[in-house]
Amino acid sequence: MAWKTSSLMQMYRFLLLVILSLPHEMTSSVLTVNGKTENYILDTEPGLEESLNCAVQNHTREEELLWYREDGRVDLKSGNKINSSSVCVTSISENDNGITFTCKLRRNQSTSISVVLNVTFPPLLSGDDFQTAEEGSDVKLVCNVKSNPQAQMMWYKNSGFLNLEKKHHQIQQTSEYLQLSITKVKKSDNGTYSCIANSLIETKTKDFHLIVKDKAPSVPIEPIIAACIVVFLTLLFGLIARRKRMMKLCIKDKDLQSRTAL
Repeated sequence: MAWKTSSLMQMYRFLLLVILSLPHEMTSSVLTVNGKTENYILDTEPGLEESLNCAVQNHTREEELLWYREDGRVDLKSGNKINSSSVCVTSISENDNGITFTCKLRRNQSTSISVVLNVTFPPLLSGDDFQTAEEGSDVKLVCNVKSNPQAQMMWYKNSGFLNLEKKHHQIQQTSEYLQLSITKVKKSDNGTYSCIANSLIETKTKDFHLIVKDKAPSVPIEPIIAACIVVFLTLLFGLIARRKRMMKLCIKDKDLQSRTAL
């Protein structure tokens, strides 16, 4: 009985050692990108080219690697997959800012390392250059902006500071645009409005031209409706009077015919 107990204990110990060794082997491999062992941010600029090299450290066998750009898989050549793999990001643009590249082990994709592109560039401004508005209408001037780092935005008018009037001007700003709303525009609102974006890299300006036209004279609707009613009633009464006259003529003709027959 004691021999059986000893044999069972040895078997349990052996199985425990095997179980404990499995996770250790599966997680022993470590990934690095450009020599870094943790996720990191790569500073770059438009027009540059960046190479990302992923390598397996502490591996006990050949490991196949996968690359992802955001959620999309990157196609790799057959000789660029085992234990070490590189991707080249060419012609970097402003649109690549914030893009994440991730390297993973194929057999255990929870083992991964990521690189986020931080593309720095001066402000890029866009919007409608010219706007024409009727006096008394509402106008919105929208200055779209892309910038990294984020720029400080402001409005100028005719090369000077814009004096904001309460309940007449309203400014709204996000990371993507600067908007100037003008309620019930006046002739004095005519002019050139300048959107100025000031970043650590460069200051950019874009002009917006606003032309305020005279308010078109409004046509009085009530007199027109009244005139239409008068014309309609006049025509109606004229038709009724003409019909009565035609009926009288028809009666006279019948009387003449009856007298002639006699």
